[in-house]
Amino acid sequence: MIQSRWLRNVRPYGSTAEDLLIENGLFTQRRPASSAALSATDIDGQNQLLTPALVESHVHLDKTLWGQPWRPNSAGPTLKDYIANERRVLREVQAPIAERAGALLENCIARGSLSMRCHVDIDPEFGLRHVEAMQQLRERYRDLIDLQLVVFPQTGLISRPGTAELMREAMALGVENVGGLDPCGIDNDPIAQLDFVFNLAQEFDRGIDIHLHDKGELGLWQIARIADYTERFQRQGRVMISHAYCLGMLPWAQVRPVAERLAALGISLMSSAPADCAVPPFLALREVGVNVCLGSDGIRDAWSPMGNGDMLERAMLLALRFDLNKDDQLAAAFAAATINGAQALGLDAYGLEIGKPADFLLLAVQTLGEAVVARPPRQVYRGGKLIASNGQLLESRL
Repeated sequence: MIQSRWLRNVRPYGSTAEDLLIENGLFTQRRPASSAALSATDIDGQNQLLTPALVESHVHLDKTLWGQPWRPNSAGPTLKDYIANERRVLREVQAPIAERAGALLENCIARGSLSMRCHVDIDPEFGLRHVEAMQQLRERYRDLIDLQLVVFPQTGLISRPGTAELMREAMALGVENVGGLDPCGIDNDPIAQLDFVFNLAQEFDRGIDIHLHDKGELGLWQIARIADYTERFQRQGRVMISHAYCLGMLPWAQVRPVAERLAALGISLMSSAPADCAVPPFLALREVGVNVCLGSDGIRDAWSPMGNGDMLERAMLLALRFDLNKDDQLAAAFAAATINGAQALGLDAYGLEIGKPADFLLLAVQTLGEAVVARPPRQVYRGGKLIASNGQLLESRL
């Protein structure tokens, strides 16, 4: 491995051209772009846009059908119908999790995501099988991507006997985050679910990530309770609420006080920028200081045949959803797929600053806005080493 090399003639975030020195996988120096001849070890940036790697803040690798024969969506209309249909589909699929999830993970890495949070299903039907498979997959790709796991009680926590004990076992195995799901809509006992989730997170000193699909005032009430628990258990900066459709369903005057509490407590929101329902109001939330990040959610699974694992495309979908067409707005959408995700996932070792790991993208565009709109081919570097180009991982591990 090359221990020291210059990254030459690149434009960080679209600014003036610079050179950055990479030593032992870290950025250690920067200078104005030099006109000196390239050395044999230099990376020729060719005046391209330099950005940090993308961050996939919410995905379900263990459920994907990526690489499998096309399967028409067969789910019914309700959330519980979708959950039951997914269980039926996964029982029928013969390909192991490692094959399906590994193929999708390689695709995400090749498109520039080098940090990821993956929600992993757990319930008494299959015990810890999904968790163990994802931990093995994480080890296989540890040098290419930072992969966090969330134990996710898809079929219920309080309402599903045996699930709580499995979640505790998953924490003991090293899963980084405690998950939850619609404390009202799925468990019908919001206080019991939040009590368990926050106590477990405090006991093992882990993060929290709660799926919240419940709508309108019922959803907003639950967000306020999550804020209460975050403050009571001193989990500031370590809680994420995923989806939170309710925030886009109510008047901003009603939402704003809750949003200001989220900002004060460092509670992040994740959106997949869906087209079929209300979405948390991105610009208004950003204005009051709420950290909003992006995730693909399900990709080619029993919930939807959509998705391709490209977080630049997810940023474009956010921009399309909210008619973000000014350069500063498009840059904000780019941030939702990068630095906002890093903040939500608690990634201190992230960015282009001196001392940070040299995990970055090179794109042949002028600005962050153009990157979101064009979603161009990109070169992906991990620790200063090229690992993917033009959507292809250089060395597959499947």
